[in-house]
Amino acid sequence: MRTPARNFDDATADGPRAAHDADEDGGGTPLALAALLAGTLVGTVGNNVVNVPLAAILDDFDAPLSSGVFVVVGFLLTFTATMPLAGWIGDRFGRRRIYCAALLGTAVCAVGAATAPSLPLLIAWRSLGGVAAAAFAPAVMGLISWMYSGRRRGRAVGAWASVNGLGQAIGPTMGGVVADMWGWRWVFVPLIPVALAGFAATLRHIPAYPGQRMPFDVAGAFALTVGSGLLVLALAVIPQPGVPVWAVLAAFATGLAALIWFARHCARAAHPFVVVGLLVESRFARSSVAGFAQMFCLGATLLAVPLYLTGRGFSSSVAGLVVFAVPAAMVLLGPLVGRWMDRLRPRRVLRTGLIVLLVAQGALTALVAREGTAPTVLAVGLAVTGIGIALVQTPAATGATRSPAGEGGAGLGVYNLMRFGGSALGAAWVAVGLGIAGFPAVFAASTVVIALGLAGSFVGPDPQVPAPR
Repeated sequence: MRTPARNFDDATADGPRAAHDADEDGGGTPLALAALLAGTLVGTVGNNVVNVPLAAILDDFDAPLSSGVFVVVGFLLTFTATMPLAGWIGDRFGRRRIYCAALLGTAVCAVGAATAPSLPLLIAWRSLGGVAAAAFAPAVMGLISWMYSGRRRGRAVGAWASVNGLGQAIGPTMGGVVADMWGWRWVFVPLIPVALAGFAATLRHIPAYPGQRMPFDVAGAFALTVGSGLLVLALAVIPQPGVPVWAVLAAFATGLAALIWFARHCARAAHPFVVVGLLVESRFARSSVAGFAQMFCLGATLLAVPLYLTGRGFSSSVAGLVVFAVPAAMVLLGPLVGRWMDRLRPRRVLRTGLIVLLVAQGALTALVAREGTAPTVLAVGLAVTGIGIALVQTPAATGATRSPAGEGGAGLGVYNLMRFGGSALGAAWVAVGLGIAGFPAVFAASTVVIALGLAGSFVGPDPQVPAPR
């Protein structure tokens, strides 16, 4: 049985050499990276652009929150659950081709959402947009690892991490401002020119990526997609009123059972959708656990802090400015981490970032437990949180692309499934934690998750890698 790593090498006529050739041929140019970052920005912004104007959407359609919440959940569900499948399709038909299709699909779905005459059609367009956007992360990470090598790859991944932070920062803010000025339908319009510009730049500056013929494990792909989708759905509806507990537990149990069956099936299949043994290889496992932990922290923090500040009587503008400290630190530090990461050793940078996050979340736990904490003090804690996330995100993503599992699109999809699953769980925990013990419980749990991620970074042998060129 051949592993995905070997299939990938066959398709590209020796993976490392192909990446080196792409560099020499000009494939790994700044304009090529800009084309890839366009999709990253569109996907990240599209995920959260309707969070703020959701109330206006519900008013326009005269719909209850129990129905309208699927404008948000529909995108998140399809976006997260179909990432491994999108990664496999990229390997089969070519990553550039699937990336271009995702850009065009995103533009079409944005037009559809902006002109939707009813709430069910809006939810449908948002859900289809999630399917299109699911291809961005595995395709972009795969193309970066193919076109860039050595320290250039670290810099490219650092830029990718910065744009992720930028998208998380401007998505809710842009959605709120645009909806207030021109109406909620216009929040989808800025996605269209960015997607089309990325499409044109991709055709011009990114070389064609060869697809490969390989068997498709229908049962494994179906089990992974449905299982992860049910888990994300269960997490997403936890905070929603009117959703019975038994329905959440049933979705969670069914999803977990499907994922257990998926693991057992892939361990026995001749041509599995994902080689499970590669997912527990130390480099990929450490990267996935660290990515899950930092995204749990990010998802919980970006939701909890605005609730905390507005609950104390501060305006939404003040809350937005305070929270902006997180993505601002990520955007500023991301390129520097990418530039210096290999010299400092990625594992050391990753562990340093987890320690910084541990300290920052512990400090936020103490700050929200006190009365009268100034927003400026919270902003400092959030800036430190952003620094920690920047130190974790780039080496974790680089480690995933350098692992055997990360040489295949499905493996990169699993890595990003872990990341966004962590974000969904972090956001869901805010609703649960606030009902249990208030805001200190939210950040205390985030501290525990980061501590587990730090412990996981020491599990298994350190992979032996050549010295950076």
